[in-house]
Amino acid sequence: MTQNEMSVIDHITELRKRLVIVVVFFFLAVIAGFLLSRPIIIYLQHTEEAKSLTLNAFNLTDPLMVYMKFAFIIAFVITSPIILYQFWSFVSPGLYEKERKVTLSYIPISLLLFLLGISFSYFILFPFVVEFMERISNDLDINQVIGINEYFTFLLQLTMPFGILFQLPVVIMFLTRLGIVTPMFLTKVRKYAYFVLLVIAALITPPEITSHLMVSIPLFILYEISIWISRISYRNAQKLRFKEENAKK
Repeated sequence: MTQNEMSVIDHITELRKRLVIVVVFFFLAVIAGFLLSRPIIIYLQHTEEAKSLTLNAFNLTDPLMVYMKFAFIIAFVITSPIILYQFWSFVSPGLYEKERKVTLSYIPISLLLFLLGISFSYFILFPFVVEFMERISNDLDINQVIGINEYFTFLLQLTMPFGILFQLPVVIMFLTRLGIVTPMFLTKVRKYAYFVLLVIAALITPPEITSHLMVSIPLFILYEISIWISRISYRNAQKLRFKEENAKK
């Protein structure tokens, strides 16, 4: 068997080991998620946005569906640092020593940005959207009968994407360190990126210009921050590679 073939097998074995670790931790986190779901659901039912609504269960399984959704999302949040660490461990052998230390610090930053994105969408965007929907119902003289499963599904569909979208600076920083993207490329495709972000904002907000701007403008700012971070990461990566190559000579 050739060296290249051995290398491929080693990579597959390593990847399988990382995936097994993630699955085991996720299973344990799901158990914790079931324990934490009840107080979180009860808390969300008594917020200002939910107080003005009468939440109903239209199916016998609706409470269970809500419980399971929160359990799995909580499990994902708890496991996310483990997932990121396992991914870092898988790609880190291809990085320089200083790059390993720098990219490892991205994990807590990523978790912080995820929570920041969820907080932004829940505390700023979600109340505005609920108020907008209630205003439309009142204008049309429609009596809203809200299903608890539908309410929490809408809440999660609005908040969770922001936790992911707020990862953009960290993802760009990591890809720049790996040499996959450059700040020049990000600047070149800026107008296309803005268009994609506009489409994303339109998909996750009501058809109303104010809420659309409330989403699209922060996303544009995130993209510009990502370009700025990419420039810094690119310069640092170039300097580091130059020093490492000179040290080998």
